[in-house]
Amino acid sequence: MRIDRVLILGLLLPLAGCITTHTDSNPIGKNLPQTSKADQAVEAARVHTELGQRYLANGDVQTALAKLTTALQFDPNYAPAHTVIAVVYERINNLPEAEVHYRKAVALEPTKGDPNNNLGLFLCSTGRYVEANGYFQKAVADPFYQTPDIALTNEGICQLRDHQVVPAEASFRDALARNANNADALFQLAKALYLNNDAFRARAFIQRFDALGAPTAAALKLGYDIESRLGDRDGALTYSTRLQNQFPDSEQARALNTTVSQ
Repeated sequence: MRIDRVLILGLLLPLAGCITTHTDSNPIGKNLPQTSKADQAVEAARVHTELGQRYLANGDVQTALAKLTTALQFDPNYAPAHTVIAVVYERINNLPEAEVHYRKAVALEPTKGDPNNNLGLFLCSTGRYVEANGYFQKAVADPFYQTPDIALTNEGICQLRDHQVVPAEASFRDALARNANNADALFQLAKALYLNNDAFRARAFIQRFDALGAPTAAALKLGYDIESRLGDRDGALTYSTRLQNQFPDSEQARALNTTVSQ
């Protein structure tokens, strides 16, 4: 399973209406304070960031980049725009520019969970595992971060990539202590235990993952491997059959076919 990037922050909210000011012809608005130019700039940056994220979600990367560039022209210190434009640059493989914006988002909001998690994801994807894990820990340290289990799961995946199986197991267990139904953490902990030659305990976590009712080719293949190592032929056959039936064109199904035919 890949590490999922959690784009910030509830950006995809209904867009606000156009920015307006009250005139003397409106007695209700007469005594209200006028919106400052700075507030208008922040609101414009927010609207263009939301539009950019919508275009990105719809696959229109070029228009997304244009909207996010406009957002930063309105307010160069609008942190959400830096995060989303970083994702765009990463999508088009401009990694140096992506890193600039991920780091800018963290610089603007150094204690917030989302930007730290996003920078950690980027660093992990580029092989800087130790540095990445420091940002995942900063994300978890944010008391207002709503999904610390996701950052901990990402930390564990990054540790697995760095062949740090025991620390990865601890990260996944911490994630599950915070959210017992975190599917990625369940799968990854089963994987870490299997890699650490503990197939018996790995079985328990892959079964918990399976009970969530969202099977994946990778999870079914891992279930097959676990049961095979434990010597349970019937259990292995069940996973194999499900893999072939549900994901016949997957890499895992092809690998299993190759193994069986040898």
